[in-house]
Amino acid sequence: MRLFSFKPLLLLSLAATLGGTAACTDENGNPVLFSIEDDKALGEQVAAQTDSTYRAKGQLLERSSNARAYQLLDGVVNKVLNSGQLQYRNEFPWDVKIIKDDQTQNAFATPGGHIYVYSGLIKFLEDESQLAGVLGHEIAHADRRHTSRQLQNEYGISTLLGLLLGENPSQLVQIASGLGQLKFSRDFEREADQYSVIYLNQTTYSCDGAAGFFIKSEAQGGANTPEFLSTHPNPGSRVQDIQAKAAELKCQGRSVSNSNFEELRRII
Repeated sequence: MRLFSFKPLLLLSLAATLGGTAACTDENGNPVLFSIEDDKALGEQVAAQTDSTYRAKGQLLERSSNARAYQLLDGVVNKVLNSGQLQYRNEFPWDVKIIKDDQTQNAFATPGGHIYVYSGLIKFLEDESQLAGVLGHEIAHADRRHTSRQLQNEYGISTLLGLLLGENPSQLVQIASGLGQLKFSRDFEREADQYSVIYLNQTTYSCDGAAGFFIKSEAQGGANTPEFLSTHPNPGSRVQDIQAKAAELKCQGRSVSNSNFEELRRII
């Protein structure tokens, strides 16, 4: 029955796409062919498929049996979400889930605000500001609609609209399984970095938290390079750009308690 409720929205999106109207661009003039409702609907389908895949592997940490871990993680996520800087804070559902894989240091976001973070990434990080910074980066990818636009570039608008109509379920499996390896443009990465700083500026965290992660990642190098960097390329100026934005906003160097973060690392 839900497919029928999607159709008017899909037709509106398709009409906008074919008509080439102003609704096809965001506030910066970048093309966005999906409506916000389509973002939410696609994200819901991709998240459901992702949940199913990792649940079948026994790797999805369920909230019902990991309540304390999610209480601690939600505490970080909600500070970022409630920074007052998100475009779609009230439109997207914004949930976060942990994938139990200590060997993978990665995180990714679906369209519509479903965030996934691997236990390996949480354990790799050194403090709560770094966790907030990386989560802020992923939240920015969803809130700035980078994920939708990148999927649109890679698969085409007709394929994505078809998924929302329940067509080609094997394509949905492919998209969901590949989301953690989705490669964004340098412009998208730069914007996500900048917004991570902007979000954290309105919290108690040191707003250059993401830079600390990248510095540690680059120092390791070689075979130990985190999975996150294979999909989030790190040009030489990236850490400097984050730090420059933090200096501009005068929000770096803040000290916060890491007791909750250390507990989270122990129990996942």
